[in-house]
Amino acid sequence: QLQASGGGLVQAGGSLRLSCAASGRTFSTYVMGWFRQAPGKEREFVAAIRWSGLGTYYLDSVKGRFTISRDSARNTVYLQMNSLKPEDTAVYYCAAGKGPYGSRDRGDFSSWGQGTQVTVSS
Repeated sequence: QLQASGGGLVQAGGSLRLSCAASGRTFSTYVMGWFRQAPGKEREFVAAIRWSGLGTYYLDSVKGRFTISRDSARNTVYLQMNSLKPEDTAVYYCAAGKGPYGSRDRGDFSSWGQGTQVTVSS
């Protein structure tokens, strides 16, 4: 089970940190990801990390602004979002899958949390 939190309303240029608490199973061999879905658009990949912490990859438009990380002791994955832009406005979802590492396909992520709304005002 995945529980996402941390969304909110922020001005352009601001920051938010999303959290995804994992429970109910071991995710030690999983790839953990964040996706987002804006109104009227498809759900798109944002960032992912191996639960081991060895390796991350990002959507090009968020590189240098967003950082995905995990705290294994807390069973939590984070998405630190800096320099937010209005186009980052979306519902953000955390997800877990067995891979392959590097996949941006939501079909490779079998477990999903509920979404958390991020709204960036201009």
